[in-house]
Amino acid sequence: MDGFYFWPDILFMKKYLSLPACILLTVALSAQPGTQSKKIVADKIAAIVGDRIIMYSDIKNTIADYARQGAEIPENAECLILDQAVLSKVLMQQAEKDSLPVTDEEVDADLDLRVREFIRMYGTEKAVEELAGKSIYQIKEDARESVKEKKLAEAMQKKIVENTKITPMEVKTFFDRIPKDSLPFYESELEVGQIVVYPQASRDLEKYVIDELNHYKQLIESKSSTFEQMAKLHSEDPGSKDRGGEYQINRKDKSWDPSFIAAAFRLKDGEISSVVKTKFGYHIIQMVQRNGDEAVIRHILRTPPITEEETNAAISQIDSVRAKIIAGTMNFNQAALKYSQDEQQKFAGPFFTGRDGSTYVTIDELDKDIVAMLGKMKVGDISQPTVFTDEQRGKKGIRIVYLKSRSEPHRMNIKDDYNKIAQLALEEKKAKAMDKWLASKLPTYYIMIADDFSASCPNVQKYVSKKGF
Repeated sequence: MDGFYFWPDILFMKKYLSLPACILLTVALSAQPGTQSKKIVADKIAAIVGDRIIMYSDIKNTIADYARQGAEIPENAECLILDQAVLSKVLMQQAEKDSLPVTDEEVDADLDLRVREFIRMYGTEKAVEELAGKSIYQIKEDARESVKEKKLAEAMQKKIVENTKITPMEVKTFFDRIPKDSLPFYESELEVGQIVVYPQASRDLEKYVIDELNHYKQLIESKSSTFEQMAKLHSEDPGSKDRGGEYQINRKDKSWDPSFIAAAFRLKDGEISSVVKTKFGYHIIQMVQRNGDEAVIRHILRTPPITEEETNAAISQIDSVRAKIIAGTMNFNQAALKYSQDEQQKFAGPFFTGRDGSTYVTIDELDKDIVAMLGKMKVGDISQPTVFTDEQRGKKGIRIVYLKSRSEPHRMNIKDDYNKIAQLALEEKKAKAMDKWLASKLPTYYIMIADDFSASCPNVQKYVSKKGF
């Protein structure tokens, strides 16, 4: 089989190599003439699992793609990749035997998501196709089998460990087994939340911006200028300004403002919208080309300027929220849910999350303005309203910051780090459940490993059911 074997990220099994999701389509993209010579193509079988084969070229190409993502390649990368590839084949085939549901719609949705990541990275669908030397359709089709395998393997993995739980006694036993001189050292961690409001521009300034956009539209429709020229001159969207306002969008992509998507997909090719209001400001949108749920559009963004009067009104608003929290009439979480205008907080809560997904963060995970504020705060303090610039939305906001907790630098201990230890213990228990499942299932599968891998990769010996080739 030609292509890339994408196996599940088994996060609780440290012996397996976890790869970034975007590598899935990197093989398809790297097929362009300029990079093809760098691909290592070897028509040699590395392993056979049931009726599926794993090619040596797939392993080498995967390492090359992983390197292109800037990741550090371990010395035994080939062995780790083969280990995960064989496991993926076993999990996938068992999922098929157990009739675990993975629909074509789920596969298509996964493919669409990955392709949109590349389109967002390179700007347009055309740019991605030029990079790959093939159409978006071909890119998806080349990756389809690997995506389905990945989703089947993930479904089987989930089924194997879904009932694995951990008790407090098991957490303590796990912790007591860690050599005291091997306990990790943790830097100071904080729980920090914020409530954000955005000043609203005056109606006069909003009208001024709307009139400006309508004027641009008239110039374009009268052929006095082009949309691209007007976008380069006047758009306040730094992400598309230099491209003449152009984006590749998808109707189902939730990262776009719903009002923007709805307005764009009402347009015919070449048509320019009326002025559209979104959370980012005001736009006019031109439909360049539409193909089902995919479209190429151009837009011009203008944001009404915020005056001192509007800023002071927002400060007064959020200061009254702060007063309610301090008075105890509502807690911070309740106030954030009711008053914060940060949309992400509505779903994820008002506290910043760290790299591990928890609400505990280190100083380096926070922006410099918040770090400066925290230097003057004690645990339990809520800051005065502070003006800041929201980099993602490109607009001025007002926020109050709450310092809920701050740990001192320390060695891991059961009192301060119970949740982390419990997660580690659960990962180990899941790994044991997987090992137990593999021990019972592997004898039912025909598995052969090529002699050179069998000799140099002791980690794959557990799979071998027949002498190599």
